[in-house]
Amino acid sequence: MTGGRAALARWSCPAATTAVLLGFHFLGSRHLELLRYDRTAVLAGEAWRLVTGHLVHADAAHLGWNLLGVLIVGLLFAREYSGRQWLLVLAASTIATGLGFLLLEPGLARYVGFSGVLHGCMAAGLVAWLRGPRDLLTWTVTALFAAKLGWEHLVGPLPFTSSSLSVPVIHEAHSYGAVGGLAAGLALAWRPRPPASL
Repeated sequence: MTGGRAALARWSCPAATTAVLLGFHFLGSRHLELLRYDRTAVLAGEAWRLVTGHLVHADAAHLGWNLLGVLIVGLLFAREYSGRQWLLVLAASTIATGLGFLLLEPGLARYVGFSGVLHGCMAAGLVAWLRGPRDLLTWTVTALFAAKLGWEHLVGPLPFTSSSLSVPVIHEAHSYGAVGGLAAGLALAWRPRPPASL
């Protein structure tokens, strides 16, 4: 595979994710009530909200933070999995977050945002890194990720993110997403890694 084609393949999933998030955002705020996670509506049969709630955002700043997260995950981990494998990671992270809300967070009435799924992608990416040579970067990013999740549970949202958002940070989404991504990463770890592209 040539360098250009390899780069295109590497960035296809982050680019598609960005396009989907932008597309849902440009549907406008009138669609937010129909698409957000809403516990009462989900229990009444509107199961699509378990997926679409992760694809809509409260406002442009909220979307911007998550697009930055997509970029960071892409820069760090895009080459670790194929496009199909990333779809598995995205699905597992989405399902884990939605079911976590539904089964373990009865007091959470509504939710929007992609951050839970992003944390799942981070977890899966770190599983891939930890299968290879464990260098300083691997251990540093792993420690920072674990510290962030721990901080959110013990102290609360990181101040610089919560202060810039118009909606509260639901840190439980990050943990549930990370569990889903971890499970997907471990499942994929049983399969042989593809040879690295030159």
